[in-house]
Amino acid sequence: MSKPPLLRRYWAASALLLALSQQSWAQTIDADGFKNPLQQLEFNSAQTQHEFERATLEALNISDPLEQWNRRVYHFNYRFDQWVFLPIVKGYTKVTPHFLRTGVSSFFSHLGEIPTLANSVLQLKGHRAMETTARILFNTIFGIGGIWDPASKMGLAKNNEDFGQTLGYYGVPSGPYLMLPLLGPSNVRDTSGIVADYTLDFTVNWLNVAKESERHPEIFVLKIVDQRYITKLRYGEMNSPFEYEKIRYAYTKSRELKIAE
Repeated sequence: MSKPPLLRRYWAASALLLALSQQSWAQTIDADGFKNPLQQLEFNSAQTQHEFERATLEALNISDPLEQWNRRVYHFNYRFDQWVFLPIVKGYTKVTPHFLRTGVSSFFSHLGEIPTLANSVLQLKGHRAMETTARILFNTIFGIGGIWDPASKMGLAKNNEDFGQTLGYYGVPSGPYLMLPLLGPSNVRDTSGIVADYTLDFTVNWLNVAKESERHPEIFVLKIVDQRYITKLRYGEMNSPFEYEKIRYAYTKSRELKIAE
């Protein structure tokens, strides 16, 4: 099955942006893409302190054979966030009333119930599948296509299941860690899940949004801006030379917990 046009555009745009970033930032970033933060770090000579620091670093160690590439993508995401994404989000927040932003977020969250339902069924999670089905019905009818979320007020909790979790549920290993352009932390298994869930969205075409996004790319752009708006992660906010390691560790462990739910 061929990839949906928007997915192909994402990969093409990502490749172009990364190529440009290699040229424009060649004089401003470390040659190794922040790969050696320990070079300037001095360890306490006391045995107890040394053991603590060594154990801490080992705890953050995640399989990352593509680390050099991932760190460069991480740096690209950091700069893109700083120079493009966050200014756009700030402008979006300034010109759009809060109730309208809430409606937009609720609507796109409503569209995400379709992959959740499909993956709940695939994982044989009957209760979640029924709960998600009820949410889809109530929010479509009473929430006017998902602009509001009356289902949550009725006690129907929102679940999040994706195909990456489904693969993990059946024992598929995560594979190497990946930092995706613009999308952020992932791994080989979860990246495959993103493609599968996007293909499902495009095929089901719930509320005709996928097809209309082809005719009106501004819908897709709004979805991307909203996703960044609701994502709390801000690159650099940890103010730590180990931020890359911490993000890698937090993502990997959070995915393990979600799969184990």
